[in-house]
Amino acid sequence: MKNKSITKGKTYTAGIIGVGRIGFSLGFDKKREQPASHTATFKQNPRTNLIAACDVNISNLKNWHKYNKNATIYSNVNDFFLFEKQKKGKIPDIISIAVNESFHHEIALHAIKQQPQLIILEKPVALNIKEAEEIENTAIKYNVPILINHERRFSKDYRLTKTLIKQIGEIQSITACLNSGMRLYSSKHDNDGFYSLLHDGTHLVDIILFLLDINSNSKDKLINQQISGLFYDQENNLRNATITYSCKKCPSVQFIFSGRSKFFGFEVDIIGTLGRIKVGNGFFEYYKSKESKLYSGFRSLELEEGTFYVKENNSTFKIKTKNRKIVGNTGYFSEMLNNAIDFLDGKDFLHSTIQDGIETLKILQNIKNNI
Repeated sequence: MKNKSITKGKTYTAGIIGVGRIGFSLGFDKKREQPASHTATFKQNPRTNLIAACDVNISNLKNWHKYNKNATIYSNVNDFFLFEKQKKGKIPDIISIAVNESFHHEIALHAIKQQPQLIILEKPVALNIKEAEEIENTAIKYNVPILINHERRFSKDYRLTKTLIKQIGEIQSITACLNSGMRLYSSKHDNDGFYSLLHDGTHLVDIILFLLDINSNSKDKLINQQISGLFYDQENNLRNATITYSCKKCPSVQFIFSGRSKFFGFEVDIIGTLGRIKVGNGFFEYYKSKESKLYSGFRSLELEEGTFYVKENNSTFKIKTKNRKIVGNTGYFSEMLNNAIDFLDGKDFLHSTIQDGIETLKILQNIKNNI
């Protein structure tokens, strides 16, 4: 996976199904790192040509078309595939599915059967394991690869974390926190996914699996689940929960979820025998054990900043840190698309597969089953 935009090679056509927030409008958020939407990412990359979009929301669709006048718009997914194939002889090479979670299953199955070269599916894979595995099995049947947009896997700060975690000794504990004002879980919303355990919790669980190299093929798994700290509001919505696991690489992996915070927070704290890494939205801190400046005969943690080198596959790139942050953009969205292009070029594997997404979904569903 490359660290900068790919500029030479075949141009791949792209189409988006769902041009709401993540599909389009977040690309106008001046406070967010850009690109922050599927539309903006496709338009920024010189190797992709965005040629079509579909959304049942006519207002969203018309607004999208104002900024993408050379593309064709559709309000019906059947027409999207039918007319694109009739006009151009084939559907777009890349199909991005950016609809609400409740429609992932239906739209993904439809798209797979059209056999694009690649599908980019927003997280989570689906509302539940049954739907997710049907998507996976159908993709295998039609030989269609699927990239799940668990965006932090592509972000420089978490990629650097995965490199530096090897330099902090044995991992003693990992604490991953998600704070928001959205309900953590309610069975009333199993059919629409409007709860943070699924909506944002999928990112939190997935990034921990990524950092620990836990996947569907690995022998190491999160085990020995313990649940505590449950808090329900007056409408019986779950608002707080703490779930603790262990695995071969770490004896204590703790997820702390809050759905009653007056702020949004996402952070991971990794403590090793030789150092510590804290990473989250807008910050990155790397500490190493050194001779203490505070106490004679002791060692303390000291913040280290500067230039670090990350080696991935056959490439190496550098990342700079300063003032407890990554210098420059993290590339969380643009690097996702670069990985997709590298995959289509035959140069790399997908770094966020449907199998990875299902592994995350299994943990989330297990949490739901035990609370």
